[in-house]
Amino acid sequence: MDYVNAPGRNHLFVPGPVNIPDQIIRAMNRNNEDYRSPAIPALTKILLEDVLKIFKTTTGTPFLIPTTGTGAWESALTNTLSPGDRIVSFLIGQFSLLWIDQQQRLKFNVDVVESEWGQGAKLDILESKIASDRAHTIKAICIVHNETATGVTNNLAKVRQILDSYRHPALLIVDGVSSICALDFRMDEWGVDVAITGSQKALSLPTGMGIVVASPKAIEASKTAKSLRVFFDWKDYLKFYQLGTYWPYTPSIHLLYGLRAALDLIFEEGLENVIARHNRLGTATRLAVEAWGLKNCTQKEEWYSDTVTAVLVPSYIDSTDIVRRAWKRYNLSLGLGLNKVAGKVFRIGHLGNLNELQLLGCLAGVEMILKDVGYPVKLGSGVAAASAYFQNTIPMIPSRI
Repeated sequence: MDYVNAPGRNHLFVPGPVNIPDQIIRAMNRNNEDYRSPAIPALTKILLEDVLKIFKTTTGTPFLIPTTGTGAWESALTNTLSPGDRIVSFLIGQFSLLWIDQQQRLKFNVDVVESEWGQGAKLDILESKIASDRAHTIKAICIVHNETATGVTNNLAKVRQILDSYRHPALLIVDGVSSICALDFRMDEWGVDVAITGSQKALSLPTGMGIVVASPKAIEASKTAKSLRVFFDWKDYLKFYQLGTYWPYTPSIHLLYGLRAALDLIFEEGLENVIARHNRLGTATRLAVEAWGLKNCTQKEEWYSDTVTAVLVPSYIDSTDIVRRAWKRYNLSLGLGLNKVAGKVFRIGHLGNLNELQLLGCLAGVEMILKDVGYPVKLGSGVAAASAYFQNTIPMIPSRI
């Protein structure tokens, strides 16, 4: 029984977990089966090949790990680095903060570069550190591509440019949890050595699968990395890849079938069209925020995220009240402000299998909530701004032309 039942469907607009399409739900609605039968290795082989397409790599080695993004972080770090290794890591929000905490607890020597929340990574400081590191003591650069707490997207191409300009061999390890499959991500072109994502974000699956892709350089590093690892050890996976059975332990079979359906939906739409759709959703949300007279937590346009918008509220409003009111009165789920921006921002997630009319419903709900909490918003202002933009930019649905 659902003890918090409400009429209709919950309007889920947190930046993950996201809405699950009916096609994925149907694909996962099946009995258990023997993962040692020929069926699961055959399914896994094709999934591993197709996952590389959403990372835009032809040389990477993928791992589908039954875990969350946090476990995928740990897999990326412990397979490529040794305790005491120096890494440069950027603190720009709650999730980069949590990753840095993990790095420190794993006994790496973490050189933290901190930005004001709402700003991107300070790449000028990175360049200074790389330029002065002639002995190549820096073993890895760890960066969150899209910081979900503040709605900030970092420039990965620039990071690669800095490393290449000084011919520095540091590994580039990227958290793409809320970016891959929604924002432009080019693993091979940007020289990313390890990239991770989570099933509950742009893939629109339930939580529970961490996807890690490692470059040949990262695989080579894993052969000498001395960090303790068991469950996340790539070596065990690679052994079973060679055997053709693929799984060193029991996989989540239902998530594998769900991933197959998720990838089919993405490929049917076209990955570039998926990215363009997210850009429309992000742009429309920002136009609505502007029409409401509110500000984006993200301080510069170059850092705007197309998967989540963190909205600053006036000092006389606690943003937690907005999120609570949304759920209690309108069956709308919005993201809380976290840590340093708790009470100061609420977050609108606009990623995954989501269309423009769904977003307009969310924006209409936000306007009513703002009115409820005493903010003098003009009802319809944000919806009108977003609608006008959508009316001029939404393409025809290819399968219906």
